[in-house]
Amino acid sequence: MPEIIQKKRDGEPLPKEVIQHFVTGVTHGTIPDYQIAAFLMAVYFRGMNIDETTHLTLAMRDSGKVLNLKKFKKPIVDKHSTGGVGDKVTLILAPLAASCGLIVPSMAGRGLGHTGGTIDKLTAIPGYRTTLSEEDFISILDRVGCSIVGQSTAIAPCDRKLYSLRDVTATVDCVPLITSSILSKKMAEGTHGLVLDIKVGNGAFMQTKREAVVLAKTLKSVGTKAGLKIKVTLSNMDQPLGYASGNAIEVFECIEVLRNETLNPFGLRSADLRQLTIHLCAQMLEVGGLVRSFTEGRKLAQQKLHDGSALRAFREMIEAHGGRPDITNDPSQLFRAERVIEVPADKNGFLSFVDTREIGRILIMMDAGRANVDDTIDLQAGLLIHKKLGVGVKKGEAMVTLFCRNTIDTQAVISRLRAAIKITSTKPKTHPLILETSLR
Repeated sequence: MPEIIQKKRDGEPLPKEVIQHFVTGVTHGTIPDYQIAAFLMAVYFRGMNIDETTHLTLAMRDSGKVLNLKKFKKPIVDKHSTGGVGDKVTLILAPLAASCGLIVPSMAGRGLGHTGGTIDKLTAIPGYRTTLSEEDFISILDRVGCSIVGQSTAIAPCDRKLYSLRDVTATVDCVPLITSSILSKKMAEGTHGLVLDIKVGNGAFMQTKREAVVLAKTLKSVGTKAGLKIKVTLSNMDQPLGYASGNAIEVFECIEVLRNETLNPFGLRSADLRQLTIHLCAQMLEVGGLVRSFTEGRKLAQQKLHDGSALRAFREMIEAHGGRPDITNDPSQLFRAERVIEVPADKNGFLSFVDTREIGRILIMMDAGRANVDDTIDLQAGLLIHKKLGVGVKKGEAMVTLFCRNTIDTQAVISRLRAAIKITSTKPKTHPLILETSLR
C-alpha cells in the first residue's frame, strides 16, 4: 500500500490489478483505515483518468452481491439523482416508468445533511417495508415492474467502507470517487440503463454548472465504458423542487401529481416536479429502447400519468411492500404534525432568492432531517414554500407553512427562514428547471 499511495500521490495512473488489490483489501479489512484515508486524499488531489475510474467502479461493483435480473424480458432502467431539497422524483418516476413498460429496481438511501432521502419518505407510508429479501425484491419487480428499497449491505460493501471514510476525511466531493460510488451500486442492483439527474445550484453538491458538467461527463464516460446505457440531465436546485420539503408532506405532494389533482388546502401546484419527472421518464424510455425519440417518450409518460396507470402502479408497489395503498385515496391522513404555523411575507415584491441549502439545515433543526447517521427524525415535520423564484409576493400573505412538534423553537426557525428567503422590489432573472440534456 505505501507504494500504491506514493504512485497516486505522484500522479501516476494505477493499473487494473492494483486497483483490484486496493478494493479487495478495503472489502476484507486487510488495509488499515489510515492507509485507505491516505489513498483517498491522493485521489482527491491527483484524480483518476477514465480507465482508472472504470476499473475502480467495476471492482467496487464486484466487491459484493450483483443481482441477476436476466429473467426479465423488459428493459431494466433506473434513475439516480445527486440529491437536493424537496427532490421526491423517485416516488413518482419508478411507478410511472413501470407503467410505461420498464423494470425499475431502485435501491435508495436515507437522508443525511441538507439533502433528503427517498427511504425516509417511503417510511412515512404506514406499513411500507424498505428492507426486503432478494427473492421478495425480484418478485415485486416481476408483479409490479418497480420496487424501491433501502440499500442492501450485500451490495457494493467496499463503497460503504470508502464512503464512511470519505465523510470524515473531506474527500466526499471528488469526481472519480463520486462516480465509482454511484455507478458501482447501480450496476450491482442489476440495471442495464441509467438516467442521471445532476443537480446544480445553491442547494446541490455541485453549485456551478461547470462542476456539474465535469461530473456528468465522467459519469457518462465511465458508465458507457462499463457497459451501461446512460443519459444525463442537469437540473436546477436553486430552490426546493415542488413546494413540499420534509417526508410525509412530500409523499402527499407525490400523490397529488399521480392523481393529477391539487389536494392541498393552499392551492399549490407542483408543476416543476411534474415537468422533471416526465422529462426523466422520457429519457428512461429512450435508454430502454421502448420509444424512438424523447418526444415520443414524453407523450407516453404524460399519457400514463394522465390515465391513472402510474397511480395504480404506485398503489400496487405500496401494497406489495406491506404498506397501506388507501393513503392514495385520502393522503390528508399523512398530516399529523402537532403544530401548523403560517409565516407571512413581510413586504411586497418578488421572491428573488432562496438559500436552498439553508432550507435543508432548517429542516434538520425541525427534526425533519438528520445531521448524524443515527439521528431519529420526525416524519411528520416539514414545510411548504408557497412561491417560486420570480413570482410576485404581497405583504401579509402566506410565504411558508411549517409542520412541526410543539417542542421545536419555532421563533428560531422563522428567524432563519426569513434570512434564507429574499424578497426584492425588482423581478429577478431566473434559470430554467432543465439546464442541460445534450452532454457528449
